[in-house]
Amino acid sequence: MGGTFDPIHYGHLVTAEEALVQFNLDRVVFMPTGVPVRKTHRTVTQAEHRYLMAVIATASNPDFEVSRMEVDRPGPTYTVDTMLELRKGYGPETDLYFITGADAVWDILTWKDSEKLAGVCTFIAATRPGYDLSKFSAEDASRLHIEFMEVPALAISSTDIRCRIAERRPVRYLLPEAVATYIAKNDLYPGGA
Repeated sequence: MGGTFDPIHYGHLVTAEEALVQFNLDRVVFMPTGVPVRKTHRTVTQAEHRYLMAVIATASNPDFEVSRMEVDRPGPTYTVDTMLELRKGYGPETDLYFITGADAVWDILTWKDSEKLAGVCTFIAATRPGYDLSKFSAEDASRLHIEFMEVPALAISSTDIRCRIAERRPVRYLLPEAVATYIAKNDLYPGGA
């Protein structure tokens, strides 16, 4: 499960758990981006903080782990490079999945080497109930190996959490308490989004 995780929240965790069960996965590896190429429009929290928050949030689930692969990679982070590295490590007999939100999946065609990426993994696109899938053609979904998965309606976003913290509004029950404590202790998100 790739993402910026700035910060990680219950929406991410529920999505990962749902994918684990629906697709009968052995485990979910959370992969915080190192230098996200698609977030140049805003300041992104240091990768080490985002990695540690993911470790804290997933520590109680034995089916979850967090990888430093992208955090430790120098330069911009591209999903295709990560998935090719995972393919080498796990071998050709292992089915690889990339879990992300349906909105992000819509952008796959603009990602670096999207066709090569589609040959390495299956995308699991998480949607909320009532999400309009009409913008995805059956042809694109098939060609890019996209599976859709509906998850409970959780209107939680990292952007909203950062804004709430900057405005000193409550974030309790939006993300794990230990992650909220880490954010406060390290004075993350003083300026919000």
